[in-house]
Amino acid sequence: MTKVLTDIAIQKLKPAAARYEVPDPGARGLRVVVQRSGRKSFAVRYRNASGRARKLTLPAGITLAAARKLAADAMLEVAQGRDPATAKQDARRGARFRVADTVERLAEQYIEQYAKRRTRSNSWRGTVAVFRNDVLPAWGKCGVGDIRRRDVIEILEKIATDRPVMANRAKSALSHFFHWLADRDVIAASPCVGIKAPTQATSRDRVLSDDEIRQLWQAADSLDSRAGTCIKLLILTGQRRGEIAKLKWTELDGDVLLLSPSRMKGKAAHALPLPKQAVTLITAMPRIGEYVFGRHPVARFDLIKRALDARMGAATPKWVTHDIRRSVASGLARLGVQLPVIEKILAHRSGTFKGIVGVYQKHSFLPEMQIAMQKWGDHVDQLVGGKPAKVVKLKQR
Repeated sequence: MTKVLTDIAIQKLKPAAARYEVPDPGARGLRVVVQRSGRKSFAVRYRNASGRARKLTLPAGITLAAARKLAADAMLEVAQGRDPATAKQDARRGARFRVADTVERLAEQYIEQYAKRRTRSNSWRGTVAVFRNDVLPAWGKCGVGDIRRRDVIEILEKIATDRPVMANRAKSALSHFFHWLADRDVIAASPCVGIKAPTQATSRDRVLSDDEIRQLWQAADSLDSRAGTCIKLLILTGQRRGEIAKLKWTELDGDVLLLSPSRMKGKAAHALPLPKQAVTLITAMPRIGEYVFGRHPVARFDLIKRALDARMGAATPKWVTHDIRRSVASGLARLGVQLPVIEKILAHRSGTFKGIVGVYQKHSFLPEMQIAMQKWGDHVDQLVGGKPAKVVKLKQR
């Protein structure tokens, strides 16, 4: 009869020319595996429910008592119709999945392969900020399959405590990210489904007064020529920040600004007659790159806004750069410009021109826009106390 093994007896087992196994009578299925190198380990031999011979390797460095306990647990699983070796393999595959499919790695992939290609620059940059500042510090090393609905709710509630608007943006970014993963069959379903926005969105109605527009214009004089001119063109044209900041010389045809569909939020080409004040500012810029503002677009509006606020003073109520656009629209209305003309200037596709009206209304409104824009430019001139700008024609491209 084979003697019951002990830790001392196992230590005395000598290596042989070939690997061999020594059964342990004290535990059903347990084997001591002795390698040619002399290294020893434990394994459990059994047959699964299909009668197939299987081997379960136990963790290295454990004692005989621990090996017997694990062997007994494994044989109990076999008796219950399960296969412990298969379960171990599945666990290893799951671990590899968690390492490979982390939120950090897939977020980077999502931004590069989807967000940058499918959304406007402001949108994907906002997504990058959400992941960098809030998501990755909390979930970066987690597997995307481990994120649950409750996790999403908790991170959004945390952001909403002091940044309610950012919480809504984070919710949107996470929804797009997890739906992208679900569409690619990385996860079974998005954990964001059914989660409401953390805070109720409210439309902004901040309009800069004439005095504030004058202060803003004067504050722009304290910036470098690129940033200062960009802010002044926002005031004179009412266009979106990205449309002006990335303005190229090739987008100017005489005194008309021509933006392609790819540059517009509504994906429709936009033509805008420029007031002479805007033309004067543009022609004063040195031609040192493809952009009106040099070799690169104007960027870091967070720093620009901070500098403007410092110059305008704490007495000025809180505002954002998009409020300039709303202020131009309000100012045009006060000057008697009709709503359809204002909407054309702003390149709005809703309101007067939505639905069937937009399909059949093909009038360009360029003459009306030209009159309105010059009226606004002259109004700004009066606000800032300057003399009427000299007419400068841009050369035809």
